[in-house]
Amino acid sequence: MAEHEREPADGDEQQPTTWVKERQVGDVAVLKALADPLRLAILGALKTAEDRPLTAKELAAELGEPQTKLYRHIKQLEKAGLVLVAGTRLVSGIVESRYRVAQDSIRLAPEMFTADSPARSEAYDAMLAAIDRVRGEFRAHVADGRLDFSRPQDGSGPSAGLFAHFTLRLDPDRLTRLRAQLAEIFDGLSEEGPSTADDAVDVTLFTLLYGLRAGTER
Repeated sequence: MAEHEREPADGDEQQPTTWVKERQVGDVAVLKALADPLRLAILGALKTAEDRPLTAKELAAELGEPQTKLYRHIKQLEKAGLVLVAGTRLVSGIVESRYRVAQDSIRLAPEMFTADSPARSEAYDAMLAAIDRVRGEFRAHVADGRLDFSRPQDGSGPSAGLFAHFTLRLDPDRLTRLRAQLAEIFDGLSEEGPSTADDAVDVTLFTLLYGLRAGTER
C-alpha cells in the first residue's frame, strides 16, 4: 500500500505527513475507532469536504452535534491514523486545528474475520457501526424530505432509488461470481470519481452480501 506525501499548502500552517489511497485495517485499535457511528460520520463529513479541511466547530455544524462532544472522537480518529491535522492556527490564545481524512477508502483486512482472529469481534462491530450510520442518515433524509423513491411523473424512467432485500441459495461458484460482479461495479465507480455535472446529485450506495457457513443453516 503506497503512501504519498502531500504538497504543502500556501500559508504558514502546519501540514500533515502522509495520506494513503486505500487503508487496509487489521489493527484492533483502528477497528475500535471505526466501531462508532458518530466517528464514521466525522470521517464521512471530512471525506465529502475533500480538499477543504474542517475544524471541530465546522464539523459540529455539519453534523448537528455539540462541538465539545466531537473532540474526544476526533482525537481517537487522529490517534488511529484515520484523520490528519491539515493545519493549525492560534485563535484567541487557543490552538485551532483543521482536519482531513488520511485515506481515500478503508478496507477491513480479510484475516480479521477468521474464526481464530482476536480482532474478529471488533471487525464485526465496525461493520455494525457502518450499518447504524447508514440507518441514521437514511432516517434523517426521510425526515427532511430529501429522499424520493417515486418514479418521474411523466413515467419516463425508473425511480432514482433502489431497495432490495432477499435471501436465496447459491452454489459457491455463483456466490464468488456475484461478489466479483459487485466489486467490479464499485471499483469502476471509484475510478470514475465524483461527477462535475451541474445536475449531479449525492448518492449513497450500501451493500451487504454474505453467505452462511455450510452446515450452519437452520
